[in-house]
Amino acid sequence: MNVHNDCRERYHKLYEKNIEKIKAKSSPYVNACREPAFEKFMQLGIPTTKNENYRYTDLSHFFNYDYKNYFLPGREDFLKAEQFRCNVPDLDTHGIILLNGFYPTLTDKLRELPGGIMVGSLNEAAKTFGDKIAQHYNRFINGDSDGLVHLNTAMAFDGIFVYVPSGVKLQKPVQVVNLVDSDNDIFNQHRNLIIVEKNADLTLIICDHTLSPQKFLTNAVTEVYVGEDSHFDIIRVQNEHNNAAKITHTFIHQEKNSTASSNNITLHGGLVRNSTHHFLGGEGAECSAYGLYLSDKFQHIDNYINVNHAFPNCRSNQLFKGVLDDMAKGVFNGRIYVMKDAQGTVAYQKNNSILLTDDAVMDTKPQLEIYADDVKCSHGATIGQLDEDALFYLQSRGIDRREAQLMLMFAFAHEVIQNINVEALRERMDSLVMQRLRGELSRCANCMVKCG
Repeated sequence: MNVHNDCRERYHKLYEKNIEKIKAKSSPYVNACREPAFEKFMQLGIPTTKNENYRYTDLSHFFNYDYKNYFLPGREDFLKAEQFRCNVPDLDTHGIILLNGFYPTLTDKLRELPGGIMVGSLNEAAKTFGDKIAQHYNRFINGDSDGLVHLNTAMAFDGIFVYVPSGVKLQKPVQVVNLVDSDNDIFNQHRNLIIVEKNADLTLIICDHTLSPQKFLTNAVTEVYVGEDSHFDIIRVQNEHNNAAKITHTFIHQEKNSTASSNNITLHGGLVRNSTHHFLGGEGAECSAYGLYLSDKFQHIDNYINVNHAFPNCRSNQLFKGVLDDMAKGVFNGRIYVMKDAQGTVAYQKNNSILLTDDAVMDTKPQLEIYADDVKCSHGATIGQLDEDALFYLQSRGIDRREAQLMLMFAFAHEVIQNINVEALRERMDSLVMQRLRGELSRCANCMVKCG
């Protein structure tokens, strides 16, 4: 049996062992999606480097491993999660904690924010918002070539639910803090559903942290519906240790005249793969996709971005930048797809990376696939080192070489950070990025819970 089939069999046993326990606490509609999804997973398996979308990312080190699988948290886990506090200064948000894929609270699993906005456990929401779940859950995924999306649909137990009614504009962001913490090596999966109805506004901040040094694997799926004339921003900040793998899949479906942005900022992580899909499903929709990755040692950061222009007169912009040091590896796989009827499309894509050592590696693959005639599309990618002329100029002004390098790297990275629309978070990211570039930022350095 080859490694790929052996890995598939491993997760078949995992499914058989745990599916009844998962289904017992899930809603009928979510459960109805599980078996077809697992059958699809068994056809596709865990993606290998033979899959073009994973060509430069080998998942086997983390997926061919026996984890202490963790599906139902205990009371002590609830208590520890509720004690967690994020210490970003002046960041005023509606906070939610997610622990090992669960919404852990000893009180309300759903709570109401101003304007009738509901946030909380997806599993709990399925009981009281069944019509909304049936209308949107599992409707926007594009995982025909990615078995991990189907594995999540088959086995994810809980996650975050956010519902913003028509006409409601939330004045401060919703912040989801994803904590992974265990005395054992664990594999966790969570599923998030975000619904932003017509003429509404939501900013969502997701912070990924590990709190203990064990080997962790996360496979997360987030579906987002953005209604007509609505605005949605998602900002993901990742700061995990080198023994953790974070696989995220984000699907954003936009209706007519809506705007949306995604911004993935990866400060730390052993293996990180962020897969982001924007579907422009109505005329006049606009989206922006940003990414910043800072990596060193043997870290591997992969950003896959797909923007699908399905209707006329839509606009999109992609900007991904990275700084790689030591033996780090980065991957950018970006795609703009313009369908036949999507006339008047305007789409841009740019990926720039700086390599600080000869051993750092960056693989970049910008793509345009256009089937319409009246379009304005461009893409480009650069991989290089710091500009020696710029360094010389700064040094000639009395700045030492190391400080000049830091100034150039920070200016390079800030082009992505400046697109964060939450001022307190933007300022904090500037600080953390400079610490990271100086080598002063360790995993979870911005959290009150200090890891050993």
